[in-house]
Amino acid sequence: MTQADVKVAFVSNLNGTTLTEVSLGSVLAPLCVLNRGLCLILHHLCKGVLPFTWPVHLFLDFTLVIFPLVVSCTVLSDVLHFVIMGLAVFDFALLCLVYWNKKLPSQAPLHKVVKNFLESNAQAGLVPFVTVFRVLINAKTAISILAVDFAVFPRRYAKTETYGTGVMDFGVGAYVVANALVSPEARWKEVHGSKMRHIVKQLLSVWPLVLLGFVRLVSVKSTGYHEHVSEYGVHWNFFFTLAIVRVMASAFLTVFPVRGSWLLALLIGGLYQVALETTELKSFLVRSGERAGFLQANKEGLFSVVGYIAIYIASVQVGHYLMQVRTLVKDWIRAIRNLLFGSFVLWMALYICQMYIEPVSRRMANLPFCIWTLAQSLFFLTCLGTADVVLLFSKTLSSFSLVSSSWNPAKTDKFGAAQTEGKLRRDMDRLCLLQAVNRNQLLFFLLANLMTGLTNIIVDTVESDHFFAVCVLLSYMFMNSLVIFILHIKNITIKFW
Repeated sequence: MTQADVKVAFVSNLNGTTLTEVSLGSVLAPLCVLNRGLCLILHHLCKGVLPFTWPVHLFLDFTLVIFPLVVSCTVLSDVLHFVIMGLAVFDFALLCLVYWNKKLPSQAPLHKVVKNFLESNAQAGLVPFVTVFRVLINAKTAISILAVDFAVFPRRYAKTETYGTGVMDFGVGAYVVANALVSPEARWKEVHGSKMRHIVKQLLSVWPLVLLGFVRLVSVKSTGYHEHVSEYGVHWNFFFTLAIVRVMASAFLTVFPVRGSWLLALLIGGLYQVALETTELKSFLVRSGERAGFLQANKEGLFSVVGYIAIYIASVQVGHYLMQVRTLVKDWIRAIRNLLFGSFVLWMALYICQMYIEPVSRRMANLPFCIWTLAQSLFFLTCLGTADVVLLFSKTLSSFSLVSSSWNPAKTDKFGAAQTEGKLRRDMDRLCLLQAVNRNQLLFFLLANLMTGLTNIIVDTVESDHFFAVCVLLSYMFMNSLVIFILHIKNITIKFW
C-alpha cells in the first residue's frame, strides 16, 4: 500500500461516537471563552492595566481558548468530562472572586443585584454569541482536518463511513448552520426589485467557492493527495456543496417567507427521506464499487446537497429569530431558554427518527442527520449564550466592559468618558483573536486547508507519536492564528468577492 492508501484506510470504515460525547464538546468551548473574559475582568479588578501588547493578547487568547480545544480532542479526549468539570469549577471560582470584589455597593444583597441585572439593558444591535459560534466552528474545523490524520485523534471523532455521529460529522453540518445564521435572509434584509435578479446576484456571489472547489480538485488530483471518495465523491468537495446550498436556499427563500422557513426545511428533508426509503436511492448511495459516469462518481456529494439545503433553510429561521431587536437582559435570557427548548424538541424528534426510520448518516445527509445537526447547533448556541450572559453579569459587577466578543452593558456616560471607553474598546477588539478570525473567516479556513496539506506532505502523520502530534497541531494552529491576528491588527480584510 502507498502512503496515500494507508492514510485513506486510517480514516475509513469508522462508526463515530455517542451523542453525549459530541455534546460535551459544546460545553467545553463556552467555558474556555468565559474563562478568558473572567481573567481579563479580574486583572482589571486587581488594578491591572489593559490593553496588553499584541503578543501578550495573542498568547493569552491562544492559551485560554485554542490550546484547550486541541488537547481536549487529542491527549485528554478520554477524560473530557473531567476537563469540563475542572473548567466549570475554575470559572465558578473566578465568578465568585469577581462578585466579592465588585464595584457595586457592598451591602446590596445578591437577589437585588440579580434583579437589577435582569432589568438592565444590554448593548443593542449585537448578538455576540452568534459570532463566537461561527469562530469556534471554524477553529474546531481547522483543528480536526489535520488532527484526524494523527493517531492521537480518537477514531470515534472522525467522519463516519455510512451511519454514526462523529465529531467531524457535526462539524460539517455546523459549518452550514454558521453560514446561514448571518445570511441576508436571517438579518432581515428584504429582496428589492426583481426576484430573478436577486437569484442571479446570489449565483454570481458564490464564484469564489466554485473557484476554490476547482482549485482543490486540481491540486488533489495532480499531487496524488489522499482523499476518501465516499465522503463527497471522486470530483466533488465541500466548497461545491457550500456554493450550491447558498444559491438554492436563496432561491427558495425568495418565494417562501423566512418566518415559516422551518416548514420548508421540514418539507425538503422529509421528502428526501421518503425518497431514500421508497426508492433505490439509498442502496445507490451506500453501494460500493465502480464509479462510472459523473453522477455515480459523485453521488454522495450531489445528493447530500438536499439535506444541507434543509439545514441551511432551518438555520436561517434560527438566525432570523436571534437577530430580532432586544434590549433587556431578561429578554435575551428568554431567547436563550427558547433555543434550549428548541434543541430539546429536536433531540426528541431525533430519538423517534432513529427508532423508527434509520440512524444518522452524514454521507447521505438524511433527515436524522439534519435534525441532529440542528439540535446540536441549538445546544451549542445555548451554551455560548449562557456564557455570554454570565460574562455580561461579571461586567456589570465590575463596571468593566473591555472584554471583546461579548455583550456590554448599555451605559449613558458623559460624552468624554464614552469617547475614551469607545477608543479602549476598539483597541481591545483589535487585539482579540476571536475578532481576528471573525474578520477573515474564509481566509482562516483556506489557510488551515493549505497548511494541512503541507503538513501531510512533510510529516508521516499516521506513525507520529502522541507528543509529537500534539506539538505539530499546536504549532499549526498557532501559525494560523498568528497570520490572521497580524492581518487584524493591521486592519486588513481579505475578501474574495
